[in-house]
Amino acid sequence: MTPLPLLLTLSALLFVLGLLAVLTRRNAILVLVGIELMLNAANLNFIAFWRYGPPDVDLTGPLFVLFSIAIAAAEAAVGLAIILMNFRRTRSTDLNRLDSLHG
Repeated sequence: MTPLPLLLTLSALLFVLGLLAVLTRRNAILVLVGIELMLNAANLNFIAFWRYGPPDVDLTGPLFVLFSIAIAAAEAAVGLAIILMNFRRTRSTDLNRLDSLHG
């Protein structure tokens, strides 16, 4: 078996674990961790297809991954800021208690 199917299987497993974390958890921080797992699964796909696909001199796979990492960092910063502001108000990170986000 070539490494590409193994990497795609690992990526699918990471994505499913992230999706399960997003759908089953009530804690907002664990939901953010699940989203990060799904983004890392997509990054693994980019690198796997870049490495084992047709030759590419433009390095598009690693560039997509770098862009995705930057987006994930911004998403984590904004998400954690929202969670912290909600925690100050409700003293909980439970997503079921997020009934209003307006000021």
